[in-house]
Amino acid sequence: MGHGGIEAVVAALQERLDTLTPAEETRREFLATYQRTTTAVARAVERGAFEDPDWVEAWDVVFADLYLKAFDAERAGGEGVSRPWRLAFDAPADLPPLRQVLLGINAHVNYDLPQALLAVIPVEQFDDPALLESRRRDHERIDGVLADRVAAEDAELATKSARTLLDRALRPLNQRASRRFLQESRRKVWHNTVELHHARLISPEAYAVRLAELELLSAAKIADLLAPGQVLLRLAVAGFGVVLPPPA
Repeated sequence: MGHGGIEAVVAALQERLDTLTPAEETRREFLATYQRTTTAVARAVERGAFEDPDWVEAWDVVFADLYLKAFDAERAGGEGVSRPWRLAFDAPADLPPLRQVLLGINAHVNYDLPQALLAVIPVEQFDDPALLESRRRDHERIDGVLADRVAAEDAELATKSARTLLDRALRPLNQRASRRFLQESRRKVWHNTVELHHARLISPEAYAVRLAELELLSAAKIADLLAPGQVLLRLAVAGFGVVLPPPA
């Protein structure tokens, strides 16, 4: 696969940025952040940062498609939009940009990402320990791409809202907190992917039950993201990810 896959994703995100209506302005921050991050992943693929760049690109396209489908479904009236995405799309207009971005990350990482991983790790690959470990390592390498983006995204968001003296003093701490919770949530994503895999081996019904659990857990996380106070520092302590419990 060439790099057209990720380039097409970047173009699709740009098309939606260009057509945002005034009523959709709260969606701009996550959409723009996601586009910049996707561009950074494409650069990492080009410079050989992954063990299997073709797999990473296929995964990135599937992953983005889950967001684009949710975005388009919300535009079309909201039919079939998951709870985490509905809460993100319905964010109050006066919510600070950082919080808007975090609502999108919650829906896309905690809820969408395990589904995207399953889509590009077929059942037989779970039976190949060496290959599965390679997939897990590439999954974790995305952390490096995201961590590199933290400071740049912080600066980008700073241009969108007035910074208090306290905010500026906390910036280095907030950046470290972001790196920490990204790593923590990625480990939990892998756990949830394995749990969903075990369910899909049983039956489509068993998978649907577990996915519904993940949807509820991800939606419940919104309360942490909207609570007053220094949200990034709180997430560094309490964690950003969600964990599927053992099946009932």
